[in-house]
Amino acid sequence: MSDADDVLAQIAALASLPVDSPALEQALTHPSLANERRGVTHNQRLEFLGDAVLGFCASEVLYGAFPDADEGVLTRLRAQLVNAEALAAWGRQVGLPGVLRIGRGGGGTGLRESTNALADAVEALIAAAYVEAGLDAARRLSAVIVQHGLALAGPLALRDAKSQLQERLQALGQSAPQYELLETSGPSHEPHFRVRVSGGGVVLGEGDGRSKRVAEQAAAAVALERLPLAGTEPPRSGRAGLQLK
Repeated sequence: MSDADDVLAQIAALASLPVDSPALEQALTHPSLANERRGVTHNQRLEFLGDAVLGFCASEVLYGAFPDADEGVLTRLRAQLVNAEALAAWGRQVGLPGVLRIGRGGGGTGLRESTNALADAVEALIAAAYVEAGLDAARRLSAVIVQHGLALAGPLALRDAKSQLQERLQALGQSAPQYELLETSGPSHEPHFRVRVSGGGVVLGEGDGRSKRVAEQAAAAVALERLPLAGTEPPRSGRAGLQLK
């Protein structure tokens, strides 16, 4: 058995699928191959389904694993664990590039190692597990992927966004973030809040939530995605967001 066969067998086992499963083959088939070969089905439909299944399964894992985390923290953590970079990192760890089925033209372009191509294949693999082996199989595979992401993220993953934003701004030599309530809407029993956060004379982000605290956390999470890291050029004052990533 070749190394590729070993990797394929391992991936099939993680997805609770037989090695000769048509769904497994489809999940590992990039559109570039389908474009070159008549009758070959690529993985994009499965990727569409897998995205939704992974979102549900990851939410379920995080809800049970972190009973003290609020909605904002769980939402941010889920986004961190199911984005393309995180999924591709897991795919590389299990050897997915070696079994990804791509067209001849993609071999010389780095497509086999492409973050998007690998992330799509991981989501398609989750869908294949769901379709062929059921929700429990998809849950098990999703849990493995989420745990891999958590191990990479480390203990800082659960730090609340507001604290991280304040520390990031301080490291950039900026003043503490300022939060502004923009809007309160909805009935009294189910209010909705929208908050804006600013720092260094620049609007950094806006967020929504069912409480002011959740909205502030959401706005801080948006700001963290846009701010440079310490040691790079800090945001400049001026029109909102012009100097941000």
